[in-house]
Amino acid sequence: MTAAPEATALQLRSLVKEGGELELSLVSIPTPSPGPDEVVVRIEASPINPSDLWLLVGPADLSTAIRSGTAERPIVTARIPEAAMKGMAGRVGQSMPVGNEGAGVVVQAGSSAASQALLGKTVAVLGGAMYSQFRVVAVAQCLVLPDGTTPRDGASAFINPLTALGMIATMRSEGHTALAHTAAASSLGQMLNRVCLQDGVSLVNIVRRDEQAALLREQGATHVCNTESPTFVDDLTAALAATGATLAFDAIGGGELAGQILTAMEAALNRSAKSYSRYGSATHKQVYIYGGLDTSPTVLKRSFGMAWGVGGWLLTPFLQKSAPATVQALKQRVAAELTTTFATRYSREVSLAEALSPESIAAYSSRSTGGKYVINPSLGVTP
Repeated sequence: MTAAPEATALQLRSLVKEGGELELSLVSIPTPSPGPDEVVVRIEASPINPSDLWLLVGPADLSTAIRSGTAERPIVTARIPEAAMKGMAGRVGQSMPVGNEGAGVVVQAGSSAASQALLGKTVAVLGGAMYSQFRVVAVAQCLVLPDGTTPRDGASAFINPLTALGMIATMRSEGHTALAHTAAASSLGQMLNRVCLQDGVSLVNIVRRDEQAALLREQGATHVCNTESPTFVDDLTAALAATGATLAFDAIGGGELAGQILTAMEAALNRSAKSYSRYGSATHKQVYIYGGLDTSPTVLKRSFGMAWGVGGWLLTPFLQKSAPATVQALKQRVAAELTTTFATRYSREVSLAEALSPESIAAYSSRSTGGKYVINPSLGVTP
């Protein structure tokens, strides 16, 4: 038997105030009855991904954070720099729920056969507002997890796994044969490395510390380049020449790294060029920016010919452009390999209230390697 959902439940909200202040709080919201093709999921695990952090804390100066309220209903406020408020205009005054993905148990189901079939099942969900005790979602948003899989195992079943698979699918569809990836020691980067090893895809991993390079090599990575090494450009060029990678996915975004990758790709291609062209190599080189760990401008010092591109890449548009059968096949692979290839490790599990402690905010907002947090909204709270 599954316990019926509460009439009201707690949800974590992020609010940008007109005066330039961020407010994080827990609010009570009604739990709607599910429609015919909907279910109510008791959320028991939801990761804090980089994409969640932008909505959760945005550009707020967390050194100014102040916690008030009660232990059960904390309120956190922090100042947003005046220059950053221009980018927040679209969400001023809106109390916004947070959490892109999560997992839990279906505790109530609508009248359709598809909904009823999920009752009592452990499912992963992609649908936003996952930092909530209960979520009403469409059946189509649910991925039934294999028997014996816990919500914690399935909490990160969508964004990182489908991003890694989407990167490889993009590589193949655009005619590339290998790829490079920045911030490669992240949870996503380690997952991409495992997928590439399993699928026989050559991967150039770009990191910024020696310990991150060592971590990836321990996990079987062949090509790892450290941006802090004095030989980084030479190392990167050699790795790109060895793999033939002409596609890169960049989580950094700002600074000179995207341009450095394109320059190294051009240099790698020129190693095997049979003749000189003042327009550079005719082979197209592409960098897709999919993150913003560095929010400064992207700087391109053009020394990589004329056959190149820099653009944005996001998971949702990729899935929308893909055939439904393709997306379903990707999801089924994730479900089958959830505790192996696509396993995610968390440094700490916290309740909704604990997620708003100064210590927790400082830890997960640092985005450090191995510091991924997961929120369990069912822990330690009363609606």
